[in-house]
Amino acid sequence: MTSSIHTIDLRYLGQERAIAAYLIESNTGPILVETGPANTVDTLTTALAALGVAPADIRHALVTHIHFDHAGAVGWLARHGTHIYVHEFGAPHLIDPSKLVDSARRIYGAKMDYEWGIMTAVPADQVRPVRDGDVLEFGDVTLTAIETPGHARHHHAYRMDTDDGAVAFTGDAAATYMSETSFINLPMPPPEFDLDAWLATLDRLRAANLARIYPTHFGACDHPAAHFDAVTEELHRNVACIERLVAEGLSEADIVAAYGEWMDELADAADVPLARRPFYVSRNIKQMNVMGVLRYKRKRAERAHASRLSVE
Repeated sequence: MTSSIHTIDLRYLGQERAIAAYLIESNTGPILVETGPANTVDTLTTALAALGVAPADIRHALVTHIHFDHAGAVGWLARHGTHIYVHEFGAPHLIDPSKLVDSARRIYGAKMDYEWGIMTAVPADQVRPVRDGDVLEFGDVTLTAIETPGHARHHHAYRMDTDDGAVAFTGDAAATYMSETSFINLPMPPPEFDLDAWLATLDRLRAANLARIYPTHFGACDHPAAHFDAVTEELHRNVACIERLVAEGLSEADIVAAYGEWMDELADAADVPLARRPFYVSRNIKQMNVMGVLRYKRKRAERAHASRLSVE
């Protein structure tokens, strides 16, 4: 099938190529993949208008997972009548986002509304929970959900067959992609970052025989197999760096500082453009990754200890 896919740059906080939404044309109307955060709805509306689409024309929107940069505007879009398709684990949090919002406010404090806007609820009858392998048919467009935990346990990629081969909207499951540099930003947030699950996810994506992927951060990647290999390497390298810093007996604050310097060196070596660094090499991502890996290591150690006790 031939179907046009439009990449929409949401220009998050004025930054280009940070967060994307994707509009798929079908013979029954446009389909949106990712809504972006609540504070980019004006940009989204303008971009849709340039494509001849109004928010009310979008009857179906899919989000790969429920983090604000991917799903923050679901409530706004639902007010236009859109049905929201989301991982079954994430569905309750779209109907009542209070826990998500409260948790984020503890992190962002007074900057919360500036960083992400205000996420609002989706009426329950407009939420469509999605399970692994579910086939979603919208006229001549068919999308299949692929379970892709690792970044978050409530994560799906969506595979679609086209005349040019299979493509997938990968959210954060394939990390980030910048066409002008080899640098890969790995979002490894607590409490759900899981290295083993993420490596298995990359194997699932490899098995999907994809000709192209559309990461939310940012844009089409025409060499998915090589990108999956690069993400695999970077996952091992980033986790190993943090483990080494832990072994040196550093405090968490010092680990964040040292890991941040290491990440800056990688960005310098890869010639990451300065304009892209506020999003892809931010202090927030550095701190988040350290916290995510430390929690992952603690939970893994706890499981190993519990397993040993059960054998004794």
